[in-house]
Amino acid sequence: MITEKTIEIKGIEPVILFGPYDSNLKKIKAEFPNAVITARGSNISLRGEPEEVALLEQIFKEMIFLADKHGEVLDNDLNALISLAFSRAPRQKTPQPGDEDIIVSTADYVVRAKTDGQRRMVAEAKSNDIVFAIGPAGTGKTYTAVAIAVAAWKSKQVKRIVLARPAVEAGESLGFLPGDLAQKIDPYLRPLYDALQDMLTAEKLKYFTERRVIEIVPLAYMRGRTLNNSFIILDEAQNASNKQMKMCLTRLGLNSKAIITGDVTQIDLPREIESGLTNSPKILKNIKGISFVYLDKSDVVRHKLVRDIINAYEIHENK
Repeated sequence: MITEKTIEIKGIEPVILFGPYDSNLKKIKAEFPNAVITARGSNISLRGEPEEVALLEQIFKEMIFLADKHGEVLDNDLNALISLAFSRAPRQKTPQPGDEDIIVSTADYVVRAKTDGQRRMVAEAKSNDIVFAIGPAGTGKTYTAVAIAVAAWKSKQVKRIVLARPAVEAGESLGFLPGDLAQKIDPYLRPLYDALQDMLTAEKLKYFTERRVIEIVPLAYMRGRTLNNSFIILDEAQNASNKQMKMCLTRLGLNSKAIITGDVTQIDLPREIESGLTNSPKILKNIKGISFVYLDKSDVVRHKLVRDIINAYEIHENK
């Protein structure tokens, strides 16, 4: 259940409450990533789960009291208020039917595992550090992987999320697309942005990407990095070569996890280049901590015709 609350600021300059460059407001938003906090003029709007909204209301009212009494809200004061609010929070919620399928829950959106294949992805990600999710279009591989990563980040299992895709053309050349390099590669990364925007507000996504808490990059930009305390997603991995796949997997640092997603029936690489995704099961199958999840047309969650389209193409290719 989502609730809303508006707090009015009276007799206090908002900058005293929010801090220079909204530093206090940004700190609170970082601690409550599921809630929507909007400051307009002399009003603060809160939206989210009732428990979180109650905690936020308590924090802001105490801040208003301190600002009114002392003319400022110190960083130490805010840290103490946040810690005190969390210490008073309810320890657990009453389980509801279907809660076992929830991957990540936000103020505006609940992402659930809808198929057996998606449930296997969630289960394998909990017990393995690297999971390959291989299956046809429409099975929710990317969306589920992003939800798993966001859930791990929200629960502070990792400190950042890194999402990568090979920038491989599917019938069009990057060179013919308008704009600079960033604008040229944006269409390749857009599906990852779309998934994240369902789970985080546009404001929060911008905030976290600017601070590199969430990175969305072409696969080539991963070379030479060591990613500690990170959740890595390589999407469209069928378009990564063997060398690129090895490069990506060896970026994994301490306390990091990875999900590799792809569809081996939609390889856009030149014929002379082998797909790293098709070779991975043969090369990595006996390594403990690496798991392979195979999804099929029974896991399709897009338009009802997508399953029939996949089936028709399978019949055609088998002929």
